[in-house]
Amino acid sequence: MPRLARCLLLIAVLLSGAAASAGPWPREVKGVFMSLSTERDRDGNSHTGLYGEYGLTPRNTLGVEVGRSNAGETSALIWLQRARDPAAGPDRWAMSLGAGVVERNGVAFPVARAGAAWGRGLDAVPGLRRIPRGGWLSAEAQLNVAGAMKDEDEVRELAGSGASGLGYLTPEAEVKAALTLGWHATTATMLVNQMRFEEREDSGFSSELASSLVYDLGGPARIPAKIELGVTAPLSGPGEQAVKLGTWVEF
Repeated sequence: MPRLARCLLLIAVLLSGAAASAGPWPREVKGVFMSLSTERDRDGNSHTGLYGEYGLTPRNTLGVEVGRSNAGETSALIWLQRARDPAAGPDRWAMSLGAGVVERNGVAFPVARAGAAWGRGLDAVPGLRRIPRGGWLSAEAQLNVAGAMKDEDEVRELAGSGASGLGYLTPEAEVKAALTLGWHATTATMLVNQMRFEEREDSGFSSELASSLVYDLGGPARIPAKIELGVTAPLSGPGEQAVKLGTWVEF
């Protein structure tokens, strides 16, 4: 994609809005959020994941992630996020730690994660506070490490060929960052836009743009569920365009 086209696309996304809650905002005490989603790219690589959050205390949120890719990898991770700031002022900060396991080709190895997040409501962001129905802007960073794997030669071969399926396998070390901007376009529709950056020890640096449309199924029936339809476009590094379908439940 030409650089000018990338810039225009990014500008369009950033102008499309902002909204809701995410990143460093803790889940309400005893509040539950769950998401089931599946993603598939143009090369046929796919991943299905279950994500959940539970509000333990006003500042602590417990999370769990379980996933399965068509590359034969299954993962499970549990993490704890703690809000680092008082509930005053526009900025929100949080730190998180997590641990889990990944199983690939019959071999299991441990994984660990450390993360940090910042967020602010759009009503406190100069230039964006006039956007109707409000929203949020957040930035997140993660460091993920995993135990030594037995298929290093296979992974190196995939990395050397630029295979898009490598992104559906867990590397031994990676750093991730994301900038998220959303928007409540209507009372029932939300747009979530995200720039993602990743540095992996096996394939190097990559970046992608992900946008999702989230529709609230509540209506008069008050169903606490949403449906998500998203697309992901790689900007640099290995990867292919992908589509995502998911559901959110919150209570």
